[in-house]
Amino acid sequence: MNNSCGTQQIETPDTQTSSANTTSIMWFRDDLRLTDNSALAAAAAEGNVVALYVVEDPNLTGVRALGGASNWWLDQSLRDLAKRLDTFGIPLLTEHGDPRLALPQLANDLNATFVAWSERYHEPQRSIDAAVKEKLETSGIPVHEFPGHLLLQPWNITNGQGNPYKVFTPFGKKLKELLDEPADPAVPTQIGPDFPLSGTGSSLDDSLSNIDALNLVPSGSQWTEGLQSRWAPGEVGAQERFQRFITTLLNNSEGKGYAEGRDIPALKVTSELSPHLRFGEISPRFIWHSITRSSLAPQDSKSFLSELMWRDFAWHRLFHRPNLAEVNVRSEFDHFDWLWDSENDVATTHHDLTDPRTRPLSKKARHQLPITEADQFEKALIAWRSGTTGIRLVDAGMRELWATGHMHNRVRMIVASFLTKNFGIHWRHGEEWFWQTLVDADPASNAFNWQWAAGCGDDASPYFRVFNPELQAKKFDPDGIYVSSWIPELNSPNYPQPLVDLKESRAAALEQYDRIKSLRESPA
Repeated sequence: MNNSCGTQQIETPDTQTSSANTTSIMWFRDDLRLTDNSALAAAAAEGNVVALYVVEDPNLTGVRALGGASNWWLDQSLRDLAKRLDTFGIPLLTEHGDPRLALPQLANDLNATFVAWSERYHEPQRSIDAAVKEKLETSGIPVHEFPGHLLLQPWNITNGQGNPYKVFTPFGKKLKELLDEPADPAVPTQIGPDFPLSGTGSSLDDSLSNIDALNLVPSGSQWTEGLQSRWAPGEVGAQERFQRFITTLLNNSEGKGYAEGRDIPALKVTSELSPHLRFGEISPRFIWHSITRSSLAPQDSKSFLSELMWRDFAWHRLFHRPNLAEVNVRSEFDHFDWLWDSENDVATTHHDLTDPRTRPLSKKARHQLPITEADQFEKALIAWRSGTTGIRLVDAGMRELWATGHMHNRVRMIVASFLTKNFGIHWRHGEEWFWQTLVDADPASNAFNWQWAAGCGDDASPYFRVFNPELQAKKFDPDGIYVSSWIPELNSPNYPQPLVDLKESRAAALEQYDRIKSLRESPA
């Protein structure tokens, strides 16, 4: 497949011409797996399958470009998918451009009689999908969409008034009620397709060469070495990690289980399935029913399933608030004097940032947060990103992020609280950095959790709840195992002094919050 932008001439596989052998297209997106993939099963039932993945050009489609770590994961996951599809004779075609052009063209070239995909839940992707569907159906090609990467479609869960939920607790209760119905017998219990699957014939070398041409990971990128040694992207890696998680908990009779140990970063009790879920290498439905059928301790199952529901809640909120990554949910925070650099921050080269303070307070009410000058702002933001703030748990987390593309969940909350409340830097700078560096960064969880940590989101952590990194370290890393593993120079003169006083910066942030809370409006 040609990898230029715009209108492309797609190189298609030779297809069988017999009328008994029709061709269907499976458009992969955030569902890079064969197991529990309803769209793929439908495509397979209609004909010999040709698979397509389109890296959507931001300039042509308006989608947000993936960050560097996510692009690395996507590259590896596509390679794994290509190899698995090849065993069934299915080619994986890859394209960089606009699916509104690429997919109808491919369908025409193949004389395809059926197209299937898993639904997406955010904009502009949903509008793109609608345009593709209209174009194909106008040409007489049926399109079938199937539930995507969530436990439940966002429009299928509402409160008693028929409105979307804005608070997690009632949302989770309702979701669990719906999911606790008898387990769907169609949910597979082992890896691999449980339906007949065949393709038009494939060349694995061609599929891999097309992935190379996408240039998702620039050659010579040394920063990917840490990711390569840490992760095994793809469906097999996802299933192996999930089984390892279950086995570890079942065999952990004397140690801390998931419920008790998930907040301790030095322990290895979390699933680390988030990047696999992000790219759909394992379905949340498969995980949910596997956990409910397992022999895990009830408290561990309950705690883990709650995290899975929290993920759905983030997507639920993004579906109803498409601008979640750009606009404060709580409008009073439009007046909060977060530090902001919309012109010089490196994030602006990847995602357009505009000043959210559309209704600033009067000059008399503006408050001087701890970091005030432009050079101090730049110094603080760089120190936070590089793990050199002088606050040990924050620095350990940020170094883990850079080295592995991942960060323990408890530590994520701490570093986010520190950036927004101790440094007073706008949450969107943090959200953008996580977007660039996390292998599991997704449009919903990343923005939703940053707004939660900053205090301006749905069902957010109260702004006056400021995580004290030193107290958090004493509670969750009392022996310093996690911190010392990422900061070898911790006790040497080379380790920096704290850039900010935790007590003073907390007081300043709370004083600023007191000034805006009278402006509170109910989230839309």
